[in-house]
Amino acid sequence: MADTVLYTVSDGLATITLNRPEAMNALDIATKVALREAAESAAADDAVRAVLLTAAGDRAFCVGQDLKEHIGLLNADRESGSGQTMSTVREHYNPIVRALAGAAKPVVAAVNGVAAGAGFGFALAADHRIVADTASFNTSFAGVALSADSGLSWTLPRAVGASRATDLLLFPRTLTAQEAAELGIAHRVVPAAELRAEAEKTARKLAAGPTLAYAAIKESVAFGLTHSLAQTLEKEDELQTRAGQSEDHAIAVRAFVAKEKPVYLGR
Repeated sequence: MADTVLYTVSDGLATITLNRPEAMNALDIATKVALREAAESAAADDAVRAVLLTAAGDRAFCVGQDLKEHIGLLNADRESGSGQTMSTVREHYNPIVRALAGAAKPVVAAVNGVAAGAGFGFALAADHRIVADTASFNTSFAGVALSADSGLSWTLPRAVGASRATDLLLFPRTLTAQEAAELGIAHRVVPAAELRAEAEKTARKLAAGPTLAYAAIKESVAFGLTHSLAQTLEKEDELQTRAGQSEDHAIAVRAFVAKEKPVYLGR
């Protein structure tokens, strides 16, 4: 894994850190590959019970595609006629978003600065976003004559509504952290100096929680967005039955009766 993405696992928490602060954590090919590998590793590892996605530096969470590298790749495409540059959506962005949004465990994004383009998309792929008061969001794509990618066509309408999402995509502009909170993009805004500690505290709390129940909650919400009430009730029955048969549920009930704090096993 390239050192432009750092990956650590500690006490059930996987921390993924974009590590190109000098480039505002822009996504060159090496970084995209490393981020894909880290996200997929965290999603697949049963020892990981929560994920924290963050970035180095204080200016940017991720400004999206590295346009300096992108220009060179586009020029090479024109010369060769290969048209391979935009395969990055299929090869990198889509798997990253699938791994983050589809992980059977909670994902927390600590947004420390500008989140633009794919960076915005990766933040929205997380289940919970804690945002520095100095951070901002921008869809960016139309500003460089591109459509949306990194899942924004799916996640942004669900966060802010279809009409507002279309507006933000057609007319890219900077949203402050406070505006993002008002729109439902940010779940919590904290002073920049406190961001990492607050985000890690939240992620560790989730890592110590009932992992199977969290996974079921994520699955049921995603299912309910695209299915009827009747179908969703059936899905809830299926998922609740599964959760009710878990060791964590038995632990929680015993702890409740004994007036003790449960210690979950994640199974």
